[in-house]
Amino acid sequence: MEKFSSDILLWYQTNKRDLPWRQTRNPYFIWLSEIILQQTRVEQGLPYYYRFVEEFPTVQSLASASEQEILRCWQGLGYYSRARNLHKCANNVVDKYHGEFPNTYKELLTLPGIGPYTAAAIASFAFHLPTAVADGNVFRLLSRYFGLSHDIGTQKGQEAFRKLANKLLPAEHSSNFNQGIMEFGALQCAPQPKCETCPLFTSCFARINNQQKQFPVKLKKQKSKSVHYSYFVFKRGDQLWMKKRLNNIWNSLYEFHLEENQVDDPMSILSSIGISSANVQSILEPVEATHLLSHRKIHAKFYLVELDKSHEWNEPSEAFANYYSLEEIEHLPKPKLIENYLNEKMPLKAE
Repeated sequence: MEKFSSDILLWYQTNKRDLPWRQTRNPYFIWLSEIILQQTRVEQGLPYYYRFVEEFPTVQSLASASEQEILRCWQGLGYYSRARNLHKCANNVVDKYHGEFPNTYKELLTLPGIGPYTAAAIASFAFHLPTAVADGNVFRLLSRYFGLSHDIGTQKGQEAFRKLANKLLPAEHSSNFNQGIMEFGALQCAPQPKCETCPLFTSCFARINNQQKQFPVKLKKQKSKSVHYSYFVFKRGDQLWMKKRLNNIWNSLYEFHLEENQVDDPMSILSSIGISSANVQSILEPVEATHLLSHRKIHAKFYLVELDKSHEWNEPSEAFANYYSLEEIEHLPKPKLIENYLNEKMPLKAE
């Protein structure tokens, strides 16, 4: 175990990436990076980190921002509950801790959206507390190296890895070791491991037994479900009708009128929601798109419906629904599926 830890530290010294959150001990910046990078690759998350730091340079500025501003800044990362928890956590830090992040693992765990891994990361990187981190990269590395069959999909399995990570943690170099073990899992012991250049080559259980693909163990995998969405894009002059969604994972994001099924007769749908053929100038052939979520595959069709310029239709009892200019729509938070359609078919930014 001591050799494992020393090998990780040595490898990290020469292979670590130059990342902005590694140049600071500010818990706000470290917390931002950790929330953004949950289930997100560094290459994808880095622009978002810079965007948030520029838009909200302090926890106070993030707390005072509107949810719409935060969701717009987050747009494209997915898992929008993380963005909402980001806002809740910032407000909690400002209101309860006077704008200063608590400096103990136990207190950090009480903040919205902060679980064992994120609390350990902030405690280690911001406050240099000897608390081991254990994310997906660490689970994969430890399970392969030590040949551990704990199910990483269970709380019991994750706790077993956290206990092992704490045993491996060198007290005098805990922060560098934590950075190193995550970096090693991300770059060296990746899902497709680079065993031929690995410094742990001669002592890794999975490599010796040619079982790299068997680790880590996750017994219960949720199946992906296919769903069909039919969007009606109502266009009135230079404006498009959009509404704020008030449920599911896209809560508080803006979208077009949605029918959650396949549509055979678009005009019958329009009639059913109170739009007569006299108000319809044209209906274009639908644009098809697919969008992958964590456990869902969306097959979408977009029907562009040009309405009479005087038409004042709105869905019954629909809040936050209106006709918006393309310039206004650019500043609304939207699901990536909607954003892609708008950028491809009617670019939001002027040439």
